[in-house]
Amino acid sequence: MKYFYGTTDFYSEVPTAVTLGKFDGLHLGHQKLINRILAGKKRGLASTVFVIAPPGVPRLLTGTEKRKMLENAGIDCMIECPFIPEILGMGPEQFVEEVLLRKLKTAYLAVGTDFRFGYQRSGDALFLSERQKTYGMQVDIIEKERLNDRVISSTYVREAMREGNMELAKRLLGYSYSVTGVVRHGRQLGRTIGMPTVNLIPEKDKLLPPNGVYFSRVFCGGTCYRGITNIGCKPTVDGSFVGVETYLYDFEGELYDQEIVVELLSFRRPERRFDSLEKLEEQMHRDILSGKEYFREH
Repeated sequence: MKYFYGTTDFYSEVPTAVTLGKFDGLHLGHQKLINRILAGKKRGLASTVFVIAPPGVPRLLTGTEKRKMLENAGIDCMIECPFIPEILGMGPEQFVEEVLLRKLKTAYLAVGTDFRFGYQRSGDALFLSERQKTYGMQVDIIEKERLNDRVISSTYVREAMREGNMELAKRLLGYSYSVTGVVRHGRQLGRTIGMPTVNLIPEKDKLLPPNGVYFSRVFCGGTCYRGITNIGCKPTVDGSFVGVETYLYDFEGELYDQEIVVELLSFRRPERRFDSLEKLEEQMHRDILSGKEYFREH
C-alpha cells in the first residue's frame, strides 16, 4: 500500500476511487465507504483513503493501527493529510480542483450523507453531487449504517468505550477493540507469585476504556492466546503510569520485544487498590477463575 503522511506532496499516477474523512475507528459505517471504493478496482481505479483529522485527540485507532487495517483490507493508498491552513483554508471548489482532480485524479468518490469539507466546512455531499458531471467524476452519497435505531459513529463507539461496554463497541466496529504494542519488561511481580504477565505501554494518542480488568485475547506471531488484562496504573504497586498488563492462559515462555495485539472482549471489574500484595494475589486468582468460566461460555 502506498502511504503518504504529514505532507501535501501526495499524488496518484492513475485514476482513483476515493473516500474522505477522519475514519476514527474504521467502524461499520466507515467500512461501507471503504467497500465502495474497493469495488472500483474492477474498473481499474486505485482505492484511496484520504484521512484528515486534528492532532492531539485520543483515537480509537492509532495511525499505525489504521494503516495496518486498511492495508489488510486491500486499500491501494492511504493519505494522512496534515491539519494545516494550506489545506483547511481551501474553499470547496479549490479543494476539488487541486486535491481531488489534479493530485488524486479522482474518477469515483464515496462520501457519507453528512460529509462536509472546505473552508469553514462550506462544502457538502450535495455540492459534490450537483457538480459531478462538471468535474467528470462519479459521486456516491452513502446512507449511514445504524444500530439500535441510532447512526453508527465514532461518537457512539466512544460512548460504549467510556462505559466499558466492549460488547457494544464490537457490534459498532465490526471487530473487537484492541491495543497494539511491543512487550516491555515490567517489575515482574506476577512472576514472583506464579502469575507471569506481559506488559505493553500504549501509544499516547490511543483511547483506552475505563481502568479495570477485562477478559481478552492476545495475538502474537500468528498465535492466539486467551487472557485476562488489567488496564491502569497498578495502584497497589506504584501507580506511576497507565499500562496494559495481561496474564495468558496456557502459556509458557517470553514475548519480550515482540509486537502483540490485545483484544478487549468484556469488562470484568474496575481497578482498585488492595491493602497488601497477598490480597491482590487472592483477587488475581479469582479473576483468572472467572476468565476460565467466561471462555468456557464463549
